[in-house]
Amino acid sequence: MSTTSVNINAAQVKELRDKTNAPMMACKQALTEANGNVEEAIVILRKKGVATAAKKATRVTSEGSVASYIHAGGKIGVLVEVNCESDFVARTDDFKNLVHDIAMHIAASDPRFIRKEDVTPDAYEKEKDIYRAQAGETGKPPAVIEKIVEGKMAKFYEEVCLYEQPFIKDQTMTVSQLIAVVIGNLGENISVKRFARFKVGDVGETVAVSKAQEPSAE
Repeated sequence: MSTTSVNINAAQVKELRDKTNAPMMACKQALTEANGNVEEAIVILRKKGVATAAKKATRVTSEGSVASYIHAGGKIGVLVEVNCESDFVARTDDFKNLVHDIAMHIAASDPRFIRKEDVTPDAYEKEKDIYRAQAGETGKPPAVIEKIVEGKMAKFYEEVCLYEQPFIKDQTMTVSQLIAVVIGNLGENISVKRFARFKVGDVGETVAVSKAQEPSAE
């Protein structure tokens, strides 16, 4: 096992903090583990955030906040509710920044659903039928056609589900991964409950409500 140590300076820690919003100590630890490589440290922080998020996914989120975002000179507006476990976390800058970023992302990316599980059966079957018909035109065997359809459905989820979309401010991570990082930083479960998106000239608004079941408080 190597005993080589790398001196991590304050500028490196600040750079990683600015990119991830992770706590200063977590940034220093990640940089040390990554031998000072900022990009590797970002990956380390994300992995830790995802692991923490998975552990906390069953915890009740009954606090949080509602935020609004107005975009494109008043042409697009979003209301979003993001939940956490405590009022204390709801009042932190990290949580407020996350809610703002999610609202801004919804305004720009126009998701139709929150999670894959929220896609309605009608929407799911409609898209699958379209992709199966398109793949059928290739003349490939049924097993290959199903593989093609599976790949197209994965792309469909990425396009219409908030959690699956690449985050507009950092295309290397999804919104789900962004939330996971903040969960890792704040130590509480966080989830998007619902949102509404309005655009001037559209006949109707996009409204999405998560069907994820909240666990019962013990």
